[in-house]
Amino acid sequence: MSALTIASQGMAPTRKRRTSIVPTGVLVLGIAYALLPIVWVAIAATKTNTQLDSYGAFQPGSSFWANLRALNSYQGGVFWTWMLNTALYAGGGAVLSAIVSALAGYGFSKYRFRAKGFLFTMILIGMLVPAVVLAIPQYLLVAKIGLADTYWSVLIPSIVSPYGIYLARLYAGASVPDEILEAARMDGSGEWRTFLRIGIPMMSPGLVTIFLFQFVAIWNNFLLPWLMLSSENKYPLTVGLFTLLDDGTSQPALYTLVLLGSLLSILPLILLFFLLQRFWRVDLGAGSVK
Repeated sequence: MSALTIASQGMAPTRKRRTSIVPTGVLVLGIAYALLPIVWVAIAATKTNTQLDSYGAFQPGSSFWANLRALNSYQGGVFWTWMLNTALYAGGGAVLSAIVSALAGYGFSKYRFRAKGFLFTMILIGMLVPAVVLAIPQYLLVAKIGLADTYWSVLIPSIVSPYGIYLARLYAGASVPDEILEAARMDGSGEWRTFLRIGIPMMSPGLVTIFLFQFVAIWNNFLLPWLMLSSENKYPLTVGLFTLLDDGTSQPALYTLVLLGSLLSILPLILLFFLLQRFWRVDLGAGSVK
């Protein structure tokens, strides 16, 4: 073996390590960009109002439990009412949206019917329309049927998700083979039973994804509930914390409650992600075995 060959083999791992530094650095920057605001909120939630100005940005305070007690007692514990309302809106809306998306996506993928292409094009157009454009018409429609300032006024507009239907169609087409459906029909299985016993289990990883996307979107939604609701006991966290922040202009002590409330509002999303990540792995593994 020549010296040139030995040198080239020795340089290859070094060159590979150098080329891996750039993507690793980009990933580290992305992680820092995503996590630093959360770390700052977590640290700021431990401070008093005066410590927010006098302490460094990442210097912890000593008032976390005092802030938690103050938040818990604020207006008779209204924060936890906002938390429950948010769980109702996000959980109920995400479940119903996943069901509607599964039905529509499976139908678009596995059946032929008149105007199928046109209807699906309208759904794709709906994905391009910003939610802020639809908020006012949705409010006018909900008010016209007498549902303004009710839980339904936030739930009903969240049920149909064009993006969820689009994902469900793609996943049904990729994960549910037509041959299996034809075999089920030849065995005498009805369409509804075939969908429930074959389609839904094979589409489950995609439906979990749709559920998660819709849950996070509803959980973080501000404009729709802000327009629809006028009763404080029906507010979700986004609107409730906004009113708390607005009151902080005259009562600066409330700023620490806003920060602590923001931190607590993040925790359910983090927990949900880790729980659903487990289901993703189980479902994808089961699909590969099948």
